Amino acid sequence: MITLTDKASVELWRIISEKSMGDSYLRVGVRGGGCSGFTYTLGFDDSRSDMDIFFRRKWQPQDLKIVCDPKSFLFLNGMELDFEEDLMGRGFKFKNPNATNTCGCGESFRA
Repeated sequence: MITLTDKASVELWRIISEKSMGDSYLRVGVRGGGCSGFTYTLGFDDSRSDMDIFFRRKWQPQDLKIVCDPKSFLFLNGMELDFEEDLMGRGFKFKNPNATNTCGCGESFRA
């Protein structure tokens, strides 16, 4: 399962509302690259494939829909997506229990 914190949900809903993407899916994944081997991908998609793994985050005024391709899910199962805002900046943070090593910026990992 992939979960979202309340802070991540608030920020995602803000983006969806601001860009009028009410029926979009949040697509979470990984691809090869980065300084540790894999890098996270995060974006919005208008549709999902039959192969995608699908999650719903109950949220008001509308549920957030999360999709992940099966290959990425092998590396992301159990991951929590958070959102942080501090003096150093703001952005989404991936809390991945499958990562055995991460880079200093937190954008890539090794599993």
